[in-house]
Amino acid sequence: MLQTTTVAEYLFTRLKQLGVGAVHGIPGDYNLRLLDYVVPSGLLWVGNTNELNAGYAADGYARINGLGALITTYGVGELSAINAIACAFTERAPVIHIVGTPPRNTQSSRLMVHHTLGDGDYRHFGQMQSHVTVAQTNLLDPRTAPQQIDQVLQQCMIHCRPVYIEVPLDIVSASVVAENLTHEIAVPRDVPNPAYDVILDSVLERMYSAERPVILVDGETRALGILDHVERMVSSTVWPTFTTTSGKGLINETLLNVHGMYRGSFADATTKAFIDGSDLALYFGPHLSSTNTYNWTGVPQTAAAICFSWDGIKIGDVLHRDISPQYALTQILRKLDLKRLKKSDSCPTFPRGQLLSFSEVSGDESIKQDKVWRLLNSFLRPGDIVFGETGTAGYGVREMLLPEHTRLFTPITWLSIGYMLPACQGAALAQRELMASSKYHEIEGARTVLFIGDGSFQMTAQELATIIRHDLNVVVFLINNDGYTIERCIHGMKKGYNDISTWRYLKAPSFFGAPEDAFTASARTYGELEQVLKQEKLANGTGVRMVEIYMDRYDAPAGPLTMLLDRQKEAKGVDL
Repeated sequence: MLQTTTVAEYLFTRLKQLGVGAVHGIPGDYNLRLLDYVVPSGLLWVGNTNELNAGYAADGYARINGLGALITTYGVGELSAINAIACAFTERAPVIHIVGTPPRNTQSSRLMVHHTLGDGDYRHFGQMQSHVTVAQTNLLDPRTAPQQIDQVLQQCMIHCRPVYIEVPLDIVSASVVAENLTHEIAVPRDVPNPAYDVILDSVLERMYSAERPVILVDGETRALGILDHVERMVSSTVWPTFTTTSGKGLINETLLNVHGMYRGSFADATTKAFIDGSDLALYFGPHLSSTNTYNWTGVPQTAAAICFSWDGIKIGDVLHRDISPQYALTQILRKLDLKRLKKSDSCPTFPRGQLLSFSEVSGDESIKQDKVWRLLNSFLRPGDIVFGETGTAGYGVREMLLPEHTRLFTPITWLSIGYMLPACQGAALAQRELMASSKYHEIEGARTVLFIGDGSFQMTAQELATIIRHDLNVVVFLINNDGYTIERCIHGMKKGYNDISTWRYLKAPSFFGAPEDAFTASARTYGELEQVLKQEKLANGTGVRMVEIYMDRYDAPAGPLTMLLDRQKEAKGVDL
């Protein structure tokens, strides 16, 4: 006799099999019956404050856990979340977006019901979602629903991008054959090809002949699933290694041959000259956006580059398709003869970021962007997940020297202000799950640390309530610089549209439900900040903790933002 289950049970069982432990989202009348099956399936229902935040949170969860899931209702719910799904698509976060839709008869009859555009066409929103998801399916027939679910989930895993599943209200409890659940959904294996060996042998020959090699680790290394391969390459070759903005935190920065982040035209002269003059640049996981590459000045010279990307292996300007980086690196590492690599005595000493001690600053001095990030660096510990929100925080955290197994989230491409607070909720939840299952580098007590500006905080502040409700281990450093400083840097330095309302930020934890004794503190000077950071409850407490750091509205970390500020200050006859 065939074993059966329901559409909802099948879907949620698949999520659990794939390692998803929690589902983010918001209830809505078209998804309520679907939600009845979440907890009985062994999944945690997170319950966010709005759909946009839920999407951001599912994204953050996915980047730490490997997959994330989100449930919204038809129309109003999914469109509220679509900005977050677009972010996940752009920056390759594998989010499964499940949407509860009106009953099939309602749709086929073209009835004008709530949450629709009133024209009887129920495909508008699916068409919108098709632009920001890698695969979509609409579960209209119980006989094919299991296959449809499996195919879409597989695409999510293969491409590390969001997918979209529509579940009509009347099909939620429909019976389906459960047989497929005995087989795992797997990413298809690479098929060896003799032609690949010729290409990979040429890569090895380039490595053996290189006299001035460099390794550049970019953000899509994570999505490609080659972090372990790249770490082995970096540690075994001992070649000078740098990261891009989105690659920072993906490679162990405590290794002596890892020299931090390459800032392109904003890099120090020694680093830029060395990388520009390299005869071989192994470039892993390129993400070639303007913000990630300092307006494309942080990209190696084409003639020297061998890129391992989603499209295949690109040697110089010739792309060899269909060779997955995972397969290629497995073969290269297996064949690599380290004795054949040339030893170079001409490698320069690259400047490394320097930590700063409070003994080196005046306790009475106001806190400035040029020093505070190196002072805050001492707060970090192995296993922490660090978020630097779009704004001065996103540039400031780039100056930090990250301990081993520390992950960093910083603005990459989408740059939707307010993303980081909900995303840190999802990441903190995934972090807790991994620590509970002993899959977190044998580290206990790791925290999620958020650095966020006051303007960004006002965008998504409600999600602090979800962090508190689930008692997540999150430390919030709120940079109060009186408005949108990053926008002031770009344009309108003194314009009113870059101003925001003044909030009593340290009241937020209690307002959103934190215990009365939740840790809060503020600092306006380096002396005050030093005393705050010494507090045991801040460093080793539990739950949410919040520190407000006051800085000047026209102050920014050195680099692109200060360059833009200086241009405005130098402009004559311009109303700032």
